[in-house]
Amino acid sequence: MKDNRDSIDFRNEEIGKLFGQLFIPTLLGMIFNMAFIITDGIFVGHGIGPQGLAAINLVGPIMMLINGLGMMFGVGVSVVAAIHLAKGNIKAARINTTQAFTAGITVSMLIGTVCYCAPHAVLSLLGASGALYDAAYEYYVWFIPTCLLMMIETIGLFVIRLDGSPRYAMFSNMLPALVNIALDYIFIFPCHWGLMGASLATDIGGLVGVLMVAYYMIFKSKTLRLYRLKRTAKSLMLSLRNVGYMVRTGASGLVGELAVAVMMLTGNLMFKRWLGDDGISAYSIACYLFPLIYMVYNAVAQSAQPIISFNHGAQLTTRVRKTLSFSLVVSILLGVAISAVFFFFAPGVVSIFLDNDTPTGIIATEGLPYYATGFVFMAINICVVGYYQSIERAGLAVLLTLLRGVVFLVAAFVVLPSLIGTKGLWLAIPLAELLTTLVIVSILLAKFLPARRRARSCGS
Repeated sequence: MKDNRDSIDFRNEEIGKLFGQLFIPTLLGMIFNMAFIITDGIFVGHGIGPQGLAAINLVGPIMMLINGLGMMFGVGVSVVAAIHLAKGNIKAARINTTQAFTAGITVSMLIGTVCYCAPHAVLSLLGASGALYDAAYEYYVWFIPTCLLMMIETIGLFVIRLDGSPRYAMFSNMLPALVNIALDYIFIFPCHWGLMGASLATDIGGLVGVLMVAYYMIFKSKTLRLYRLKRTAKSLMLSLRNVGYMVRTGASGLVGELAVAVMMLTGNLMFKRWLGDDGISAYSIACYLFPLIYMVYNAVAQSAQPIISFNHGAQLTTRVRKTLSFSLVVSILLGVAISAVFFFFAPGVVSIFLDNDTPTGIIATEGLPYYATGFVFMAINICVVGYYQSIERAGLAVLLTLLRGVVFLVAAFVVLPSLIGTKGLWLAIPLAELLTTLVIVSILLAKFLPARRRARSCGS
């Protein structure tokens, strides 16, 4: 499995070519993850039914939390280590890498322990009740091992890309997804293991991803290999300080995933209030599709991140701005393309999961075109948040993420249905994304207009 790390030069390579070297394998790897998520939905929808989709949707916020923590440590170590590498401090970059893995494993084990010890409290908090409780519990108890596996794999992918091996990172996404898809089919249909089978398939696929990350870090890494940490009190304090800085730097990654959890929880509550269990099942289709769309835009942000962080550390501001501009153009084009699919092919998209003539299918078919109106704004927002992460403007990145994923979102879900009926349920997310884009435009205008005026004054 040959990789292309030796051909990547973050300092001198032309931006478009460099972005393509990272973006194409990153996107392909995420496409396989998308294929797994869609296939999982297809198998669950047709093999178990709408109740299975709704049950997984209820447990989904746990996955968002773990993935968010992995993103937080992954983005944090990628930004900090990239800056160290730009300054030639390889030892510090290796220490940061080891500290990120150690902290991520510790946190995921704590969360998994809590989930195992208090399943009923956790499921009640997630809104599982009545007929859906038993189905959610069946999936939940077998899903918990994924916490540790997902954490290690997520951090590892960031480190591997920064180490200059985006193609290996791609295969580390692809192979687990293929294993997951195959086992999903086997466990749900021939074995008739239901939601337990779907959950076990996720666990085993995650284990394959972890083994690939471990193999790379032990045998294939060129620069960012693991470093033996000292066990003194001073070393522990330095590690806590470094992890704290990585956490602050990558915090918007966690907030972004928590915002998805808020979206799922709030949407579940509002759809149930207005449309009942059929509404939750219809919304679960949107929730299955949302991570796929988010992955595409995230592939742009994650591809731009090491380029921006390295050149930010090297103080090459022109290259930083070129990378931001390039990634924005790519994000907007992808947003337009994905929106068009949902506008013109909504019945076909829904039919992948369920029959269109069922109550759930009818609700979803009518709602998805409204839901798609926010995809371009979402693309811009994720790209800009990734930029602020990459240049160590963590506070602004967190603020924008909270606005789009919590403040504007919850307000839109509460207000819009009361004003325009059930269409407002589907338009809540697009409105939150639009309002966030307007905030971003205001921030950029406030920054660049005074600078242009000063430049004109100096010129005159």
